[in-house]
Amino acid sequence: MPNWLLALDRHFPIRYLTITLAAVALLLGAFAWVGFGRLAWLALAGGAGVLVGLRDLHQSRHAVLRNYPVIGHVRFLLEWIRPEMRQYFIESDREAVPFSRQQRSIVYQRSKGESDKRPFGTQLDVHETGYEWMNHSLQPTTIASHDFRVLIGGAPGSRCRQPYSASLFNISAMSFGALSANAILALNAGAQRGNFAHDTGEGSISQHHRVHGGDLIWEIGSGYFGCRNDDGSFNEAKFVDNALQPQVKMIELKLSQGAKPGHGGVLPGPKVTAEIAAARGVPEGVDCVSPAAHSAFSNPQQMLRFLDRLRELSGGKPVGFKLCIGHPWEWFALAKAMVETDLLPDFIVVDGAEGGTGAAPLEFTDHVGAPLQEGLRLVHNTLVGLNLRERIRIGCAGRIVTAFDIVRAMAIGADWCNAARGFMFALGCIQAQHCHTGACPTGVTTQDPVRQRALVVGDKAERVLRFHDMTLEALKELVQAAGLEHPNQLTTAHIVRRTNDHAVRLLSNLLPTVKPGELLAAARGEVDWPHSVFRLYWPVARSDSWQPAA
Repeated sequence: MPNWLLALDRHFPIRYLTITLAAVALLLGAFAWVGFGRLAWLALAGGAGVLVGLRDLHQSRHAVLRNYPVIGHVRFLLEWIRPEMRQYFIESDREAVPFSRQQRSIVYQRSKGESDKRPFGTQLDVHETGYEWMNHSLQPTTIASHDFRVLIGGAPGSRCRQPYSASLFNISAMSFGALSANAILALNAGAQRGNFAHDTGEGSISQHHRVHGGDLIWEIGSGYFGCRNDDGSFNEAKFVDNALQPQVKMIELKLSQGAKPGHGGVLPGPKVTAEIAAARGVPEGVDCVSPAAHSAFSNPQQMLRFLDRLRELSGGKPVGFKLCIGHPWEWFALAKAMVETDLLPDFIVVDGAEGGTGAAPLEFTDHVGAPLQEGLRLVHNTLVGLNLRERIRIGCAGRIVTAFDIVRAMAIGADWCNAARGFMFALGCIQAQHCHTGACPTGVTTQDPVRQRALVVGDKAERVLRFHDMTLEALKELVQAAGLEHPNQLTTAHIVRRTNDHAVRLLSNLLPTVKPGELLAAARGEVDWPHSVFRLYWPVARSDSWQPAA
């Protein structure tokens, strides 16, 4: 900075230049307006600038504004639009924050029915450590339909009397309240037309879920929304009212969520509208609390009995639970309780730590919970080792948007996949990351009636349908290329990962694998434990407590 400017700044701080110019504009504009009847706009603009500047100087919340009145607001404007500017002008097509432009583009193209083909070859570095591919066959198969299904419930010995034939690709849990009414309407309409399932999220079943009649997976969290007493405890009669509805196909008990496992939540009273209150069974305008833990049970055996009771009350519909893997002994405690009581869930949904949420503390989204690969593989291996895998279906969720994502998840151990943000992109989400502010620019995650009008239900329902349809068509082509007849034939032997510049390995050689019945045999002392996680934590897991044995 030149010396003369430094000297000027000592006597008259340059940071006050904007408010000074506003004052000058006010005086000149006022003079011209009074004297000549002109430039009224200049006086008004200058007056507004002076008022804003005076407010900035006297407010105590923002130090930047106290030192830089008026002009300091530019900083907050740039901060507000930074995510959009970054994705439009700075980030590469492959930079995932959390979804890359390439990932978003394929959803947009498929949902619009546009070509999803790419010219000129891959943009990926195939020699980069971590690069993965699927081994193909020299004898590809021909599959008649991409409408792959999995039967949930009805396994030998199951107490389920109404098995559900689910698509391999469904809408993951997103509550009304987190999503707008129009978003829920469009998602459910798309699910109804495409014959796939729509998870309600723990916010329960709203009036908007019921309009189009799409299949619902009713998720029940620790707040028991839609089936609660006034004190927040579980209410059987209210559960029955919802669970017996033909539209509800499965009941999912939420233990934890990948993006914020072990963390409850509060929807502030001003956001609890009449519609949200009606869906959740809570008072309008009062803080709506989701506790971190359930009150209907306190140990694994009690939880399995609770699930069995839900199945009975629902008329025998498939009942299961969703969790993100945390302490291994807690998952093993559940598994031991299954073996000891023979009260099995019909399904388990494994949520990865890379999953999304409308709002969560940064420490939770970044550093709590097991990623999908590790969590899913542990659950799959445990059930295989206990000879329970054929009796329990496994779903999964966590940053799944493409057919290869589905292939990889099913190879690791999933029977079907759920996606949340992928279907949000189909609705028009641009990853502005304003979900928690109520100012979503595309009307997906807002309760503002004006903003959500931007989301036209009929158009977006078709996009949801097309995204689902074209993703499963791409999955069919991959399965054909692998020489298989169904995605359920995929294993870790089909996926290859580069481990360094000169070496690649099959996932079957990288990820732990457990043989059928091996955990039962190891517990009896007949064979060695298949992996250190079982050797360390299986012996201390207790079916009657979440706490490990001393």
